[in-house]
Amino acid sequence: MTPRSFLFLLGSARTGGNTEALARAAAEQLPAGTAQRWLHLASLDLPEYVDARHAPGGPQSQTTTGDEALLLEATLGASDLVIASPLYWYSLSSAAKRYLDHWSKWLRTPDPEFRAKMAGRTLWGVTAMAHAEQEVARPLELTLQHSAAYMGMRFGGVLLGNASSPGQVLADEEALARAKTFFAREPEPARFPYER
Repeated sequence: MTPRSFLFLLGSARTGGNTEALARAAAEQLPAGTAQRWLHLASLDLPEYVDARHAPGGPQSQTTTGDEALLLEATLGASDLVIASPLYWYSLSSAAKRYLDHWSKWLRTPDPEFRAKMAGRTLWGVTAMAHAEQEVARPLELTLQHSAAYMGMRFGGVLLGNASSPGQVLADEEALARAKTFFAREPEPARFPYER
């Protein structure tokens, strides 16, 4: 069995926030020696996604360099991808959404086999939100679930925590209890609702 390796993609506009704290609490439960890589998306010089499917020269005219190339390499190097994004306007942060937008580019260039290579990997989510009612995070969860389904990935679900002021998520005992076993579950292949 291939060893698991986790890529944690921090989507907050600041470092050390509640979502990151919750993700780190879950990561502490991974078996010793499990590879972990942490990238703060807002600190990467990731260009805006440009849809070049119908541009002169097609998508092949786009290049992948710098931090974008680093992010692509990190993505393909992980068995498990964890998008840790606070709930911003009831969905993903702009940094996390920009990352997913680049999947559209990577489907065509530099490696048209990107989708096939992503198949079978697992996508997870972690988020902290001000609402106590977890159903308000459903749009974020569906974005990740549907993205995983499109790519043929597994979906491990979203670890939710309640917090608004710095460090507050560490007082959410239910979230911390869920964090202890979050990555221990065996995720199912992601499915669109119409496939069930």
